[in-house]
Amino acid sequence: MTDRIAMVRGHRVAPRWIFVEVRTEEGLAGWGEAIVPKRAAAVLGAVEDLARNVVGADPSRIEELWQRMSRGGFFRDGPVLATASAAIEHALWDIKGRRHGLGVHEFLGGAVRDHVRLYAWVGGDRPNDVVAQVKARLDQGFTAVKMNATEELDLLDSAERVDAVVARVDAIRSAYGNTVDVALDFHGRVHRAMAKTLLHELAQYRLLWVEEPLPPGQEDLLPEIARHAGATPLATGERLLTRAQFARLLEMRVVDVIQPDVSLTGLFELEKICRMAEAYDVAVAPHCPNGPISLAASVQVDFCAGNVIIQEQSLGLHYNQGYAGLPPGEMADYLLDPAPLSPVDGRLPRPEGPGLGIEIDAEAVEARGADWTLADPVWRVDDGRYAEW
Repeated sequence: MTDRIAMVRGHRVAPRWIFVEVRTEEGLAGWGEAIVPKRAAAVLGAVEDLARNVVGADPSRIEELWQRMSRGGFFRDGPVLATASAAIEHALWDIKGRRHGLGVHEFLGGAVRDHVRLYAWVGGDRPNDVVAQVKARLDQGFTAVKMNATEELDLLDSAERVDAVVARVDAIRSAYGNTVDVALDFHGRVHRAMAKTLLHELAQYRLLWVEEPLPPGQEDLLPEIARHAGATPLATGERLLTRAQFARLLEMRVVDVIQPDVSLTGLFELEKICRMAEAYDVAVAPHCPNGPISLAASVQVDFCAGNVIIQEQSLGLHYNQGYAGLPPGEMADYLLDPAPLSPVDGRLPRPEGPGLGIEIDAEAVEARGADWTLADPVWRVDDGRYAEW
């Protein structure tokens, strides 16, 4: 008799992560991770709704269940449903790998590399103290960092604020030269006119990339923005959900690096997006300022996709510092063995374990569960108008 899915359960855990557990009638367990933490109640509700689509089904039929979750309702799409579906799908791949004793990348063509390079965050939401923070990351073995470019920025803003962005990058280059790769995240905070100005000023610093140069929904303006970037690569895509959305982006032929997030796209869809990008000679740097399961799922794709150039991860990230009195959190808090996700010289070796290659500590998930609330940041420009976060 075919094993069946018996249970799907969402967990909110400190500091801001959403884990999804799937168990089968035969006792196999798999784990996935959802995001959109500022809408956690909605995400957990979506997980509960989608559970009705998959409980009782054959867990090995991952693509069919993915289609059912993502296309089975008359109303579809959106980040809440996407991330709930993705987390369940991660868990199904984890179960498949455990059943057959193979890492997920072995089902997707096998390894194309021996290790994957990582980058680390510096500077925080309001970037500061970047030289010292870069030094700390270099001491940890990283050779690439990313930081937010700016805090609040108006549609047209002052030369002083432009100079502040440039000064931070210049300080890093003055301290460390080109021994460290620096990516700059505009974070969708920068409007068109200021993006043109900043890109022009930053072209001299040979950045690894500039990320999300425009707010979401402004992708049609990217060709105009690219004309002001010089040789600086442009990166985007962390808020896109599907191959179709990435196809439209790739057809514009102005983005050099795409950044799909496995906790929005799902694991197999991420692999398909990588293959599609390869046809356009576009690099992939998967987005992952998330928890351990999201990183483990991303890494499985990294090892079978040759155009993945670097992987984001959240070790020491400012977002992990706890909310509403919760303790800080790190990925190792939920792993029986932290070694598979512990960077060595700024990179991760090929995962050896089955499924997603990690072992989740279910007791820690229960012990550190928390009904946390993350307030939306209220960022405003000088006269009180809403500003992009």
